Amino acid sequence: MERRTYLFLNAAMGGANFLANLAGVGFVQVLSARVEQPLPESLLADPLVSFLDMAFSPFAFTFIMAATLIYETPVRRCLRARFTSQPIPERLAREARRRLLNEPFVTVLLDLSMWGLAALLFALTFHVKGAGAVAVERALFNSLSIGAISVTLAFFLQEHVLRRHLAPVFFPAGGLAAVPGARRIRIATRLAGLLLAGNLLPLTSILMLFFRIRRAHPDPHAALEIMGASVLTYALVFIATGIVLTVVIGRNLTLPFDRIIEALHAIRGGRFDRRIPVTTSDEIGFTGDAINEMTEGLRERERMRASMGLAMEVQQNLLPRSTPAIAGLDIAGRSVYCEETGGDYFDYFEWSTAEAGAFGVAVADVSDHGLPSALLMTTARAFLRQRLCRRDDLAEVVADVNRQLVRDVEESGRYVTLFLAEVDRPALALRWVNAGHDAAMIYDRRTDGFAELGRTGLPIGVSADGGYRADARPLAPGEILLVGTDGIWEAQNARGEMFGKPRLQAVVRGAAGAPAREIITAVIAAVDAFCHPLPKADDLTLVIVKMEDLGAADRRRRPVDSWPGID
Repeated sequence: MERRTYLFLNAAMGGANFLANLAGVGFVQVLSARVEQPLPESLLADPLVSFLDMAFSPFAFTFIMAATLIYETPVRRCLRARFTSQPIPERLAREARRRLLNEPFVTVLLDLSMWGLAALLFALTFHVKGAGAVAVERALFNSLSIGAISVTLAFFLQEHVLRRHLAPVFFPAGGLAAVPGARRIRIATRLAGLLLAGNLLPLTSILMLFFRIRRAHPDPHAALEIMGASVLTYALVFIATGIVLTVVIGRNLTLPFDRIIEALHAIRGGRFDRRIPVTTSDEIGFTGDAINEMTEGLRERERMRASMGLAMEVQQNLLPRSTPAIAGLDIAGRSVYCEETGGDYFDYFEWSTAEAGAFGVAVADVSDHGLPSALLMTTARAFLRQRLCRRDDLAEVVADVNRQLVRDVEESGRYVTLFLAEVDRPALALRWVNAGHDAAMIYDRRTDGFAELGRTGLPIGVSADGGYRADARPLAPGEILLVGTDGIWEAQNARGEMFGKPRLQAVVRGAAGAPAREIITAVIAAVDAFCHPLPKADDLTLVIVKMEDLGAADRRRRPVDSWPGID
């Protein structure tokens, strides 16, 4: 902060009040000298009257400026700290902001009380000294007029100085309306001040002047001449004052609206870097603060949206890009997320030590959905992939992954259901571990029946002591393995009905002759049609493995009980 700026800001509010009082005194005294008869020499020669006449105005100005300096102490301390590049305590900054916003109102009370005291002292002194009713009325009228003019000018001058010079320093981010303990200068307050300055004060002054001139000048001709000159002077002064105040208030109202409109246009165009400079605590300032907060929220939302888009891209890349090419098997899988990211997951595994035609498939569902579930899914995927580097017993694999995951999620209450299976096409056999997942299904086209592959353990991430076992069963050509997540059968329509497994089975039964990919497409389309017009409430994943007939090769399969780990 430059020294010149520092000195100006220190004196700005008090200087505005000083100029307002000086203008009020000068205006009233000049007009009084033009339209009033001089006070009697005997009255002016009285020691008490002479002392009041000479001492009160200097005393009033000195008292007002001293009170202003005392009141502005926190403000000046903040300015001094800023000028000397010293840290400003938060408590001092809050107090300075509160006093700065309240100063126009404090000034009004201070000026009114001082010039009200002047009216009382002068009127009482003139009455005691026997100056007569005209002199007493003149004392009352002049002092109250000085107070009214000073208060009106001081309010508008200080409000202008505050919003133009001090608010940008003390409120660089706005928020004037949120300062606790501060009175708000509302639009209605400004309009009331304009009404007082442009209408009530001139009309009251002219009416009071009329009655005083009529009483002071018995000659109607002389009274009319004085009245005409006085009304013309009053009219010109107050018309000029009204024009100036109207222009100032109009500019103070239209300029913030122009900035608000510009910012809204920028927001509509997708630009969220525009901030509205807020320098008032009225409704416009509150609106500016609200728009700035909204803009910041939109900018944060845009950043989050970009981050979510990147997270979605990363997560989509973690899903299999291709399916294992195994003779006699038609394999397909798909995940559809209800948000940009989700907690569903499927994957395929092939081992170098496995016989040709054997592969693994995993389908997992993290509790809840969204970004936290996506992060947990990514962790579970990493653990599972790392553990499946060796072709060990599936139950041991799941137990190891569970122990690793419990360390990360045990306190969060989250968990992962997992269906891990190994399909051996030459042996026409299936081996699986179901860790808390909904039962997978096998559809046999020959019998038109569905069989379920039930659970064999707790969801992973629940307990480190959870035990798991592997189950096995033979497969037959024409059978279809379906492994999905509850986002399919628990999908709800507008009436609160669930899609259910019977509907899923009906869709699979009707599309069983189509390729696996088309069966998945049919299931997803059926779920979408069932839920319309509601959006998806949960992630949806489905993997389908169709057993195709290889003829004689199917009759030379290994028995299921010859697999490692099967008793």
